[in-house]
Amino acid sequence: MNQQSAPIQRIALQLSRLPGIGQKSAMRLAYHIVSLPEEQVHDLALALWEGRKAIHFCARCGNYTEDELCSICADPERRADQLCVVRDPKDVAALERMRDYRGLYHVLGGTLSPMNGVGPDQIRIRELLSRLSSEPIQEVILATNPDIEGEATAAYIARLIKPLGVRVTRIAHGVPVGSDLEYADEVTLAKALEGRREV
Repeated sequence: MNQQSAPIQRIALQLSRLPGIGQKSAMRLAYHIVSLPEEQVHDLALALWEGRKAIHFCARCGNYTEDELCSICADPERRADQLCVVRDPKDVAALERMRDYRGLYHVLGGTLSPMNGVGPDQIRIRELLSRLSSEPIQEVILATNPDIEGEATAAYIARLIKPLGVRVTRIAHGVPVGSDLEYADEVTLAKALEGRREV
């Protein structure tokens, strides 16, 4: 028979839905949360709720923002002729940590995955093509993860863009195959970006 109270079990269940949190970690966190003063638990819950309500997608690139445009799109010092295409906002954050890339981004919101029912219409490829026709972009850097879906997405986008006369490059594989950009260190990401190649 399970000895944990129902409220602790409910907290642990919700926490276990977070990435990287297993059942044991979720249960430890649940016990920790219920041991906190009520004000701290309230502040945590409020920060989660208000943070989620305040964040939405940038109207231009698809990154997370509180405003209409994210801070990168709103920055007049960024290079308007380079566009780095990534899977999700976590990848933007990872590339920004290295502080070497000064261009703009385009967040796809996923990668092609026919087995999971994700085709070109389910990710932001149409918006990417629209940006290429309305902005002075001369190079598109494909920085999707080096896994099967990321490679397939990069190849698909490259085939669409090449006829437009825009230079298409792919980040070098300094990032280990099968890993996610968000977990790569700054040096690895910098080397991968420096070693990008024509597609």
